[in-house]
Parts: sequence; structure tokens; C-alpha cells
Amino acid sequence: MSRPVVGLVGLVVALVVGSLVPGSARLLAQSSAESSVVEQEGDRVRTYPTDTQEVKIGFRIAPVRLTFNAADRELVGLGSYLVNATGGCNDCHTNPNYAPGRNPFMGQPERINRDNYLAGGATFGPFTSRNITPDAEGKPAGLDWVEFHHVMTTGIDLKALHPAISPFLQVMPWPVYGKMKTRDLRAIYTYLKAIPSASPATTMATEP
Repeated sequence: MSRPVVGLVGLVVALVVGSLVPGSARLLAQSSAESSVVEQEGDRVRTYPTDTQEVKIGFRIAPVRLTFNAADRELVGLGSYLVNATGGCNDCHTNPNYAPGRNPFMGQPERINRDNYLAGGATFGPFTSRNITPDAEGKPAGLDWVEFHHVMTTGIDLKALHPAISPFLQVMPWPVYGKMKTRDLRAIYTYLKAIPSASPATTMATEP
């Protein structure tokens, strides 16, 4: 191939590459910019990931008003998704599960019982579901994060309410939750911290 032809080919390639690179750079920059939200607080700048689909769904389906720090937003939304869309926590920890006339299993429009949401009180033989709403110190089920993680991954009942039966939580599907990523368990805990404190509909002597 002659030198002029090689030069011409090189010029064409250079022009094509030059026209593509800026566009690619803009696309990468745009994707990067869209993956986070920047929040200015005085002289401080914080960057938060944008809401994932799970986080958006979590906030949409949360049945109660949530109170949380801005920095915990993503964890709270994800926690709501895990608790309300995949975990079925309401099935055992809210008694009764649904508001009067709003039971979807009866063909009625669904509304979760907000007054006793996750406050426990449902009986399963000798066991009664726990109140997992925040206590006076803001700790779900009275557990700090380290205790919560330990319970969810080992099943050990730190309150030892049924020593004659087992040191492990019964009915509660901790073997399933124990397989979750630590971040998912942290999200569940952070969400439970964000919900209102509540009391069981009926006072029970024991909890599982």
C-alpha cells in the first residue's frame, strides 16, 4: 500500500475515533452522575446512591410513617422492601395482620394493621411473636445491632424465654434470614428503627 493511501487511512481512522471518544466520555460521565445524588450541607458535600428499584418499592409499600436520618435513607427503603415484600414479617409479628374489612385473603382491599404493626402478640402453640418495634431507647425488640445480627444468624434467644424447650428461637425462620448478606440484615434493622413504637393488641406472658 502506497504512503499516501496509508496516510489517508490513518486520517480517516483518526477522525472516526475522534468523533466517537467524546460521545463515549459524555455517556460514561452521565452514567456516573446518574448513579449518585450529591447533597450540599454548608461546607460539607455528601454523595448518596440513587434509589434502586427495591428502595423505591420499599418506600411505596411501607405501611407506617418512617423517621430516620438522611444518611440512612437507602438502608431504610431496602429494609422496608425486605420486611414488607419478601420477608413476610407482618404475617407473624402483627396481630391481627390487617385492618378490619381490609384483609386481602377475604377478597378485600389490603391495608395492614398500622396500630399494632410488628408489635407481636400472635400465638403459635406455646410461643407468642415478639414485639420488634423500637423500645424506649430506639432499639428494635430491645436489641442493638450486634445483638440483632447475632440472633438473626445463630437463632439463639438472648432472652431465653423457653429454656425447657430450646435455647433457639422457634417458629421464627432465622435459618433463612441467617443466609442474608450483612448489608441486608443491616437494612432490616435500620428499617425497624425507623418505624413507630407500638404495643401488642393483647398482652402476652411469653414471646418466642
